Amino acid sequence: MAAIHFGRLMVEPPPRRRPRPGSLERPVSTRIYRAAWLVVLVPLLVAAFSVGRPLALQQPRLPPSFDRTTAVQFAAELARNEPDRSPGSDGAEDAANRVAQQLLDYGFAVERQEFSVEIPGRGRQTLVNLVAVPPPRGEGIIRSQQTIVVMAHRDNLGDFPGANDNASGTGALLELARNVGTATVSHTLVFLSTDGGAYGGLGAAEFARDERFADRVIAVINLDALAGSGPPRLEFAGDTPRSPASALVATAEQSVLTEAEVLPERPGAVGQLVDLAFPFSLYEQAPFIGHGTPAVTLTTGGERPPRPAGDTLAALEGAKLDALGRSAQALLGSLDAAAEVARGTDSYVWIGSRLVRGWTIQFVLLGALVPFLAATVDLFARCRRRHIALRPALRSFVSRLGVWLWAGGLFAFFAAVGILPNGEPRPIAPDTSVAQDWPAAALAALLGLSALGWLVARPRLVPSEEVDRTEELGGHLAAMLALAGVALVVAAHNPYALLFLLPSLHAWLWLPHVSQRGVAARLAVYAAGFAGPLLLLGSFAVRFELGLDAVWYVLALVAVGYVPVTLALAFLAWGAAAAQVGALTVGRYAPYPAAAERPPRGPIRETIRQLVLWRRASGEPAEDELEEPEVANLVAGA
Repeated sequence: MAAIHFGRLMVEPPPRRRPRPGSLERPVSTRIYRAAWLVVLVPLLVAAFSVGRPLALQQPRLPPSFDRTTAVQFAAELARNEPDRSPGSDGAEDAANRVAQQLLDYGFAVERQEFSVEIPGRGRQTLVNLVAVPPPRGEGIIRSQQTIVVMAHRDNLGDFPGANDNASGTGALLELARNVGTATVSHTLVFLSTDGGAYGGLGAAEFARDERFADRVIAVINLDALAGSGPPRLEFAGDTPRSPASALVATAEQSVLTEAEVLPERPGAVGQLVDLAFPFSLYEQAPFIGHGTPAVTLTTGGERPPRPAGDTLAALEGAKLDALGRSAQALLGSLDAAAEVARGTDSYVWIGSRLVRGWTIQFVLLGALVPFLAATVDLFARCRRRHIALRPALRSFVSRLGVWLWAGGLFAFFAAVGILPNGEPRPIAPDTSVAQDWPAAALAALLGLSALGWLVARPRLVPSEEVDRTEELGGHLAAMLALAGVALVVAAHNPYALLFLLPSLHAWLWLPHVSQRGVAARLAVYAAGFAGPLLLLGSFAVRFELGLDAVWYVLALVAVGYVPVTLALAFLAWGAAAAQVGALTVGRYAPYPAAAERPPRGPIRETIRQLVLWRRASGEPAEDELEEPEVANLVAGA
């Protein structure tokens, strides 16, 4: 280190000291933050000791009598004779008549459940569910009113025959119905052939709302794409952050293992957690779980159903259809023979052969919120003691929130008038043009109008002079308080959704501490806060094989109303807070000016004035002559 000479005396400069805790450079209390993490140890210990192994129901004593040849024949005839079974088509009506006639031949009582829905990209269509009940067997035999539903959708997207998805499921359904029609069962059985399954489970959602069965159905077995090349798989995500009774999933797993001699796949632990945080599934068990009815899907597809391209008769694998058909029959036999079937839904995450209870996971996520809240409250108290003004920072946040609400309002308007997709609040078929073709013109108009809103608010949000450290700290505190409010709303709606929010809370809290370490460090901390939303988009991009279309797909889900309004509004508030934190990160933040510092006209009035001046600019008098009474009156009336 260079020395400073004063005559003969050499004086070393004092070493650079680290900012003192509690100073403007380090305002967040690391001690309180670390101590608050001790709260998380309690739910972690509870979660560790609550790990359990669910018990499967006893397997049926008699082997399944599922006939492979008959099931394959049913599937082949449906795919060959009605290759286009898309909702509203002639093939869909012919397919419904074919399946209904087959069930009538078995002596079933068949009811046509017709309903009308708005399908994105197809308009309003009339769909038909077939609800079939087997004939009574023997006098004096009383069946329980508790109902087990076996279901499969018979529709497809219409581009290919859909031999696997889902003529194979329909063939298995009819073969199971043939077997059950000659058997004696203890429960009431319903064989359900749904319409609109390829378009987000429209038929399943309609049946799940049927009040006649709402309190009677104890389990649902969904058969979907049973004859594909993929390994057997179980799907059990729901429309709400719930899961089917663990005994049903364990019994289905054991049935597949026994009959197909392979352990079925299921979503991984992270995937299950994401499904609880953002409930979503492209299979038809989801609406039933959303209504509190345990349901599980047997399939050879992945987390996304098989693509229609190439789904022809040549793609049918009879051995897979036979194995999963026998598995479904064994599962049905176990459920029917059980003295007590676990009813209702729960929430949990499978890890190997064990599961972690959902309430302990929620407890951990809520506990992880405590350090952020404690540090934010302490930061608020420190700022109050230093008399740091908070109102200008809060007004700055509210102004940014107004811009985001303006963009959200435009988005809702575009969806309401049909510029963006609208229809039933159900998942959108990922292989349709609605999911794959971005409406470039509509999105460009939306971005342009949203940018116009930003330009209106911008003059009061950008710095016109140097902003000191206390003002920056006030802006940071305002953003943290807003994020705390968003977190509490999200926790009240769905505690699992905190998974997407916690990274931004804990990363952005420490931005004041890295403000002196250069732009790269600040940008790295700021980028870390987006890990949560990127996890959601990555799930759609990778798990559901949407790639870059995942961004538009999530927006389309918001447009059709699948995403709850509460969470959509919470995201807009989070976006406003992220914008304020971003402005602080790049040094473009300014507190909202006081009344005495503002121009005589507000943003809206000034915008109207500029538009009037722009229209009169060509060949008009000089600018100092444009303040005529009519222009002034127009601006004053805005």
